[in-house]
Amino acid sequence: MLAMLFASIGIFGVFLFLTYYLQGTLGFSPVKTGVAFLPMVAALAGMAQVSNRLLLPKFGPKPIVPLGMLCAAGALYGLHHVGLHTAYVSHVLPYLILLGFGFGLSLAPSFSTGTLGLAPHDAGVGSASLNTAQQVGGSIGTALLNTLAASAATAYLVGRALTPQSLKAAALHSYTTAFGWSALIFVGGAVLAGLILRRGNMKELGTPESNVVHL
Repeated sequence: MLAMLFASIGIFGVFLFLTYYLQGTLGFSPVKTGVAFLPMVAALAGMAQVSNRLLLPKFGPKPIVPLGMLCAAGALYGLHHVGLHTAYVSHVLPYLILLGFGFGLSLAPSFSTGTLGLAPHDAGVGSASLNTAQQVGGSIGTALLNTLAASAATAYLVGRALTPQSLKAAALHSYTTAFGWSALIFVGGAVLAGLILRRGNMKELGTPESNVVHL
């Protein structure tokens, strides 16, 4: 649940501020922006299948979820360096694909692990709890990153003339600040997941003995 929470907070640094960047800075239309996100969606869907069907049963969540979050953090750090005239193909698309791989490695295994070993009558509650963590993370991410971005834009404009160019630069600075904080959030999520997730493959973790807490 904590991994899902951190991932959901960081994800909004992509969906929200990258949309702002593509439309407001690069001048993409809404339709073109939606198409620009498709490679990330394809990478996410493909890696989710690989991680859930091949990697998770064999290695378990402990190495996979932190690795996925670190991939997402690296991609967001790369987006942190975009500029006013950055080309989508060379400076945005590679990081979007890496983000898709990172999300596929972290979100899908987190959900599968969160519901592992639950009794049938508890499965609905477990799934709802994970969805709640995801929605709460999205709400926190929207509020937190918007506040940080607005503060960054305001600080950038202090002492500068309010020209169209400076306003565009301030908006870009707010976006890249949000990307940077999102990267740090994913790093924190990776560290947390690495510490709290247990070792073992899904078969070992799903046995009743593995759920016993020794005091």
